[in-house]
Amino acid sequence: MNHEASSGLDRVAAIAASVEARYGRLAEPMAAPELPGGQAETVEQACVRDLLRIWGLDRERFGSPEWNPLGDFVGPGGRIALKPNWVNHWNASGAGMECLITQTGVIEAVALYAAKTKPADIVVGDAPIQGCDFGLLRAEQQVDAMVERLAAAGVPIRVADFRRTVLLGTKVGAARREGVQGEDHFVEVDLGSESLLEPISADSERFRVAMYNPERMTRQHAPGRHRYLIARDILAADLVISLPKLKTHKKAGVTGALKNLVGINGNKEYLPHYRIGGEGRGGDSFAGGSTAKAAAERIHDWANRREQTDSLQRFADRSGSILQRIDARLRGDDSYEGSWHGNDTVWRMCLDLQRALLYARVDGSFSGERQRRVIAITDAIIGGQGDGPLANRPIASGFLTGGTSMPEIEALHSRLMGFDPERIAIVREAFGRFRWPLTDGSMEQARLRADSGETCLQDLGPHQGRTFDPASGWRGHCELTPAAMVATTEPQT
Repeated sequence: MNHEASSGLDRVAAIAASVEARYGRLAEPMAAPELPGGQAETVEQACVRDLLRIWGLDRERFGSPEWNPLGDFVGPGGRIALKPNWVNHWNASGAGMECLITQTGVIEAVALYAAKTKPADIVVGDAPIQGCDFGLLRAEQQVDAMVERLAAAGVPIRVADFRRTVLLGTKVGAARREGVQGEDHFVEVDLGSESLLEPISADSERFRVAMYNPERMTRQHAPGRHRYLIARDILAADLVISLPKLKTHKKAGVTGALKNLVGINGNKEYLPHYRIGGEGRGGDSFAGGSTAKAAAERIHDWANRREQTDSLQRFADRSGSILQRIDARLRGDDSYEGSWHGNDTVWRMCLDLQRALLYARVDGSFSGERQRRVIAITDAIIGGQGDGPLANRPIASGFLTGGTSMPEIEALHSRLMGFDPERIAIVREAFGRFRWPLTDGSMEQARLRADSGETCLQDLGPHQGRTFDPASGWRGHCELTPAAMVATTEPQT
């Protein structure tokens, strides 16, 4: 399948304000002749519908039962993959799930429009963290009830957990299940020396992801070798609809259209998130060169390398965590495991996955042409601020966005959150001129389309004046300057 590179239209993202900054049923249903029953019955359905209208999709048939907005991206008989953010079954901040994961109502609303294209298959899938209780998440978020409603409406939909390793608990030392999904459900892709990790791979043995054996990672990432394990359901799709939750993130700064793809990878040891050691010790795990944090890392490394899950492994993990917390309290700096603005690893991995999604064939080889259509519809009706991605607090942001080019979308998201995209590596570097590019435009060309018209990136400020609180390791390092905040305006949605 041949898809053209990004065009000027790709640099325009759409925004729609929700009727209220909440989820659930509308007080009064709205007419929507293209939907089953002829009505939009929830805040999410009404907002998704408004977004697709503002986006300008299938403009001529809007308002008729034949309106098929996603038909602009995929034809009848196509395979569609929906990729929500289902990172975990609980919020460590105690603030609830509305600010942590893509809400089921948003997924269902998008699935109803996906069904209008008459697809052969729709899969909704993600790879949460290994300790996520996926069954509990499905039950509490009423995912199976959604599937039943869609099935009754004739929508061919299934739900997939893309993880190959599941931790039967939340801590190191808990029992785990390996190979939950068979290898035939995944495709290994290798970006080789073209990986964005290659420039920092001389010390590839430093690559880490928390709670995983680092020896497994070095098998996948070394100079000239950078492998990822992508769900076959994703690479076999004709259209991938990314459904991020707009949140702040301790390691990446923001998580939305660009970082959401971490969940298409089956084994987390394929995903370098940081490099062990502080900035003064050749790594990017933490600021400075704390001896105590370095010792805590060595203890955690020992625990993660120990294949036997037992009390000794749990004791070592707790000891390392206690040492790290004592140091953080004494120094007033809790950066650790890459959770700060100096992380120079995680953005490279995330952008590698973006490139693989666009250019990797189903057999894992790479093409010079895009292999599938990819769009994003981002859930920011209630956004997540603070120490995400696992401990966000809610912010009533009240909007959805949609677009086809992830760098442009994320640059616009950053401004809508009150952040400077130039100060956030995952956003800034997404505009790079590397092989298998994500865009052929520049950040300054990004525009946001609302009912009132289009707004340039430089003229865009926090949506309705609501500024997201950054993660603790990013405060003072990602925000728009006061002068920029004064100069900016927001689209009237």
